[in-house]
Amino acid sequence: MGLTGSTGIKGGFQFRYQNLIGAGRVTEEALQALQPAMDRAAAAVREIRGGGFSKAHLSKDGTPEHVYFPRQAYLAEGNPNDEESVRRLEELGAAWKDTVDAAVFIGIGGSYLGDKVVFDLAAKPYWNQLPKKERNGYPQIYFAGNNVDGTALQGLMRHLTLQAQHVGHPLHIQLVPISKSGTTMEPLTSFAALLSYMRKHPEWFVTDITAVTVLDAEASLLYRLAQENNWPAFSIPEGIGGRFCILSNPGLLMCAALGYDIRSLLEGAREMSELCLAAEGTDNPALLNAALKFLAAEKLGADIEVLMGYGDALQCLGAWYVQLLAESLGKRLDRNGKTAFYGRTPVVAVGTTDMHSMTQQHQDGKRNKVIQFLEVEKPAEALVVDNPFPQEKAFSLYAGKEMNVLLQAALTANETALTEDGRLNARYVLPELSPRYIGQLLMFLMYSIAYEGELADVDAYDQPGVEAYKRIMKAELAKAE
Repeated sequence: MGLTGSTGIKGGFQFRYQNLIGAGRVTEEALQALQPAMDRAAAAVREIRGGGFSKAHLSKDGTPEHVYFPRQAYLAEGNPNDEESVRRLEELGAAWKDTVDAAVFIGIGGSYLGDKVVFDLAAKPYWNQLPKKERNGYPQIYFAGNNVDGTALQGLMRHLTLQAQHVGHPLHIQLVPISKSGTTMEPLTSFAALLSYMRKHPEWFVTDITAVTVLDAEASLLYRLAQENNWPAFSIPEGIGGRFCILSNPGLLMCAALGYDIRSLLEGAREMSELCLAAEGTDNPALLNAALKFLAAEKLGADIEVLMGYGDALQCLGAWYVQLLAESLGKRLDRNGKTAFYGRTPVVAVGTTDMHSMTQQHQDGKRNKVIQFLEVEKPAEALVVDNPFPQEKAFSLYAGKEMNVLLQAALTANETALTEDGRLNARYVLPELSPRYIGQLLMFLMYSIAYEGELADVDAYDQPGVEAYKRIMKAELAKAE
């Protein structure tokens, strides 16, 4: 089958899967037997890219609904992104630079997680504490609406108020509510509370609003309000579910707010998309990833997947992937209406932090896990460990070494220990945390989910389990009125 243990884009993202293959792991024979299904999955995803529909995927009203996540990588009229939409985002970023003091992104689910991923990867550590010059004039960034937590929201209000009092003039605040309908409980209540508070205190705040929603006044309360109040509005494109929207307006607006290179991000996503659509069989990294995880779950009972990024900035990327995998693949029924109860439980871990907690379970617990490491080869900054106490041997082990060298050594040690015990693991490797390589990784993960949905014959683009609790909650709230 031409399995080499590693595949990806030359000079870019690499998927190193050798520790998923072999005796006691996924066998080449099992992969060979799955090849016809892999070919069908590849054809189905090519059809999604070309035709925009996925087998049996319907909207909430029961009509066929577009699936456009692969099109985010391509700038073209009619796609989620085109030249005009990217230019408008770039203009917004330029307009906010040096004028907006703080932007509060108000969303939940993919509308929050995608933005938080971009923020963690694009912004310098302690971004909000840096002087504006160190932020190149771009605003502080805050998040709200990702939980119904009045204590946290009041804390944000208090923090911004103290900032305004400290500088002695009103802060220019951009509120950015993100919601398809504009009625989702968490962002709606947070937006209402923040806007009401800031309007009551013009001595502390000058408040503007930029809405991200469906551009349909009948379908979206938020868009109707934007029209009535002359707020700028950016679309949530058709055919892009929340968990896939990181590469369209909901996520790219965060890029604009930080001065992050949108075009390079989409270029990397496009490179991965082109590879996945053109490559055959195991030469397609996302298809191979999907097949190995599918077989590990079905043949070996590995129904837990841990995404363990080595570096603090990668934690929220793991949380984003948790939503992507859980909502896409956790399905009661297959696409023929038969009971399937398909899906793995995704878990976020951070190296080296969780080597002092979760690794005990990974190493000695049930053999029901795939540990997926995420490695960044070149850090954004190099820091050499000094030795303030030369007489102490404990310091001498680390003195003179770059912290990234220590991080890599910890990852390799973790990987080796798991491998020697026959534990399933693999690596995703990025040369560095640049927009292009991040784009490659994000699209790789989205394609992987799409392929696995085809292999398991489940609808990877709906979320009926989420809709179930929403119906119950709305009924309960209505009773309380």
